[in-house]
Amino acid sequence: MARYTGPAYKKSRRLSFSTLENGKDLAKKPFAPGMHGNERRRKLSEYGIQLQEKQKVRILYGLNEKQFHKVFEKASKESGITGENLLVLLESRLDNLVYRMGLANTRRGARQLVNHGHITVNGKKVDIPSYTCKVNDIIAVKENSTSHPAILQSLEANLNTKAFVEFDKKKLTGKYLRKPNRSELNPEINESLIVEFYNR
Repeated sequence: MARYTGPAYKKSRRLSFSTLENGKDLAKKPFAPGMHGNERRRKLSEYGIQLQEKQKVRILYGLNEKQFHKVFEKASKESGITGENLLVLLESRLDNLVYRMGLANTRRGARQLVNHGHITVNGKKVDIPSYTCKVNDIIAVKENSTSHPAILQSLEANLNTKAFVEFDKKKLTGKYLRKPNRSELNPEINESLIVEFYNR
């Protein structure tokens, strides 16, 4: 299945969940898309609730089904709580860390920066958004991309920075300091439902 490239607002409204993490996608129309969007939603089964939670996280981080399942399998093999391992692995993706450092306003924008070769990891160009970064990796903007208008605009907004990353706006260089704590991530996500979905 190809990655969804349509309007993010439509997916957010379908799931009643801000996939942009800023609430703007639900502020104007907080109901499902379509001519019957205002009508009462059907009650979901247990399976439906688990599936919806999985879709929330998958769309939030911009993965297709196959990619998401592979990340879940990797998380389940690690020691600790599988659901939290899953979120940590998703947060460790290069496109997500570029977003968290404030170099892009959205994860989709961060993915595009990585794809187009504007980002380096430990001094080497990496153009794979799904690249898993390790703690203490240095993430920077390539020298000839420092005046990229999208990057400069995003840095002015300064929306996405988290405590587990640091970023020097003057040098356009950041560091993945540590793995995130669960309390630092989206509280609307119930990762245990995703584990139940895959273990059913």
